[in-house]
Amino acid sequence: MTVTIYHNPRCSKSRATLKLLQERGVEPQVIEYLTTPPDAQELRGILAMLGFRPRQLLRPAEAKAAGLDDPSLDDDALLHAMVTHPAVIERPVVVKDGQARIGRPPEKVLELLDEA
Repeated sequence: MTVTIYHNPRCSKSRATLKLLQERGVEPQVIEYLTTPPDAQELRGILAMLGFRPRQLLRPAEAKAAGLDDPSLDDDALLHAMVTHPAVIERPVVVKDGQARIGRPPEKVLELLDEA
């Protein structure tokens, strides 16, 4: 079982999600997405696993500050912005076996572990 967490160590929810996984005996692959942002193809895969459109993966305050709350921006423009400015991506995202969950609240990712 490979579990990956797109992690921001400065985020309390991200730290809590990582700790929760580790407490359950899971040592995930940790990707600090602010220093190693996903590319557009990787983001498309994550969005598909979440069942989200790009706008649904944006952090509202950061998206507004970056001017990404403009409803005329299409999915490709939002994806490009997320690759260029990864701080606008909601966190943490945990991926396992072709499924993904956002760790808000952190316990939400346990759904991935329960689906064996």
